Amino acid sequence: MSADSAISVSCVSHRYESRVALDDLTLEVREGEVFVFLGPNGSGKTTLFRVLSTLIPLQEGAVSILGHDLQTELAAIRSALGVVFQAPSLDKKLTVFENLQHQGRLYGLQGAELNDRAKRMLTSLGVADRAGDLVETLSGGMRRRVELAKGMLHRPRVLLLDEPSTGLDPGARADLWQYLRQVREAEGVTILLTTHLLEEADRADRIAIMHHGKLAALDTPAALQASVGGDSITIRTEHPAKLAEQIRAKFQCEATELEGTVRLEQPDGHEWISRLVEAFPGEIQAVTLGKPTLEDVFIDRTGHRFLGDE
Repeated sequence: MSADSAISVSCVSHRYESRVALDDLTLEVREGEVFVFLGPNGSGKTTLFRVLSTLIPLQEGAVSILGHDLQTELAAIRSALGVVFQAPSLDKKLTVFENLQHQGRLYGLQGAELNDRAKRMLTSLGVADRAGDLVETLSGGMRRRVELAKGMLHRPRVLLLDEPSTGLDPGARADLWQYLRQVREAEGVTILLTTHLLEEADRADRIAIMHHGKLAALDTPAALQASVGGDSITIRTEHPAKLAEQIRAKFQCEATELEGTVRLEQPDGHEWISRLVEAFPGEIQAVTLGKPTLEDVFIDRTGHRFLGDE
């Protein structure tokens, strides 16, 4: 574990009977960064979240969080973690403030200190004016803010969030990310979250792309997109396997069949469109050109579309 690491994961594997959910996973999360585990359903990110949040025991490998061993120092780790689950954890029949009071008491907070922390957290997240309202009267976005306030109440050094944008509209999702960055800047918290939303992952400092329990890629969003190696060209055709083979033979470049289309990556992609249409005028129905995206990175590293076959 390096000196600036908040979380170190080394050779971690996890199985559910015969199914492998995590397969020899190794990575580090730096202190103070916003780190995203990106992957479709079945990629292993939720299992990893459960391991890191101490919900399920570590089966194989080693995990260190803030210098504490996950297998032997659970109490120290739990006191330093803030966790926001995908499923709502608020009591709808209590007020916003009552939910935070209950959470604070679980961490040994009470009296004036608890009330002061609750008020500060609600103010920083823009929901202080709803402190006396029942949770069941709040919108989905407001509830997410309260969930975040609840998770941050005891001033954790690491905040874990499982699919935090679930059920939120785009505006509420943007607000959530604004609050996460505010929390990171104000409190110096390391934020780690799981998501299956490509546009959400693009906001992170670094992204770990997961596929079938393995680490497919790890870097900044910009570096991952730059690694694809050129513009993304997608061709719609009646016979994709045949056209992919013809393109490889004529241009000596890599072309792959992907879910009924032909895909290739080339610098100066706009120049390739005319070459392809001239070379195969009767085969090409449509051509799409785009700059590399995180989905292109996922396809490049796994050979699958992001939500395909998962």
